Amino acid sequence: MSEKRRDNRNRVLRKGESQRPDGRYMYKYTDNVNGQSRYVYSWKLDKNDRAPAGHQKDLSLREKERMIEADLFDHIIPHGGDMSVVDLVKKYVSLKTGVRHNTEANYAFVIRILEKEDFGKKRIDTVKLSDAKGWLIKLQKKDKRGYSSIKTVRGVVRPAFQMAVDDDLLRKNPFAFELATVVVNDSVTREAITRKQEQAFLQFIKQDKHFSKYYDGIYILFHTGMRISEFVGLTISDIDFDNRKINIDHQLQRKRNMEYIIEETKTAGGVRQIPMTNEVYDCFKRIIEKRKSPKIEPMVDGYTGFLYLDKNNMPMVALHWEKYFQHICQKYNSIYKVQLPKITPHVCRHTFCSNMAKSGMNPKTLQYIMGHSNISVTLDTYTHVDFEDAEKEIRRVSSL
Repeated sequence: MSEKRRDNRNRVLRKGESQRPDGRYMYKYTDNVNGQSRYVYSWKLDKNDRAPAGHQKDLSLREKERMIEADLFDHIIPHGGDMSVVDLVKKYVSLKTGVRHNTEANYAFVIRILEKEDFGKKRIDTVKLSDAKGWLIKLQKKDKRGYSSIKTVRGVVRPAFQMAVDDDLLRKNPFAFELATVVVNDSVTREAITRKQEQAFLQFIKQDKHFSKYYDGIYILFHTGMRISEFVGLTISDIDFDNRKINIDHQLQRKRNMEYIIEETKTAGGVRQIPMTNEVYDCFKRIIEKRKSPKIEPMVDGYTGFLYLDKNNMPMVALHWEKYFQHICQKYNSIYKVQLPKITPHVCRHTFCSNMAKSGMNPKTLQYIMGHSNISVTLDTYTHVDFEDAEKEIRRVSSL
């Protein structure tokens, strides 16, 4: 009968265990995927041992053995399949087909970050909960990235790690925590502007020699609640003057490579028909009357007759209008002491929704006009009320 192997403290070593000449312990085992030999090491055999001076704290060899045995029993692939975080995310992204170009841009943004970060090079099975939280905190505090950017990053990395769990590469998802409990939400909420501010803004545009050409479009944005991508995607055929309604069933986008594409509306509820007020009707009439007719009409995915064209006779996109709004606000605030807040095309949409809510429009009707897929999104606008709104509502109800 062979003599049992022992360590330098005369303790019996189990099958697969050994001690190297430098005192470090090693455990050899065979993985359950391709039958390769694997090794783990520790300066401690048992959890009650003390690690030699100068060495970092680590699990003991037998603690690691128990984790390996559990993984082998549950068919968890060892070492996370030797996959890095960035490789995991790339694999996850490669399986996402038919996504919109904005989503593709978000994927590329996250991968670029991971490729530059040491965190992206970490093997996925070595990423702990504290590592995941610490990395997101670093992105905000050290790298000065905004909450929305960090939310985008986590929105890609979290499901990628969940895929690893589902594929038996990991036991737990280290990103399964609420983001708001880790990083500070420092994003600025885009509030609706007051009716007085809206009137001042529109009046200024109407009277300005340069910006007056955008008045009709901006008035429409303030009084229909359309998304800017829906507005720029409108064609002449989408404007039904006979029935005084706007038909919305698509949106126009421009990719980073300057490719123009037509996409479905943001949500299923986005397909809708918006009634036109007399003022909105008149604005559309003027836009079409003043519209220049290029020698060759631009066509995007079969759509033609876009309302606004740029200097290259291509359809204007959201970025054009965002710049116009920015320049208008800058000019206004350079002239008047009473400053306007930041106004964007989305602020127009939010302002319209808020005004309709304050006017007592039925929430379900407002949900339809806004193209919200969920009534909770619409109801959020009803939180933008103050004492005067409450007072008026009480008086109205009391008079019934």
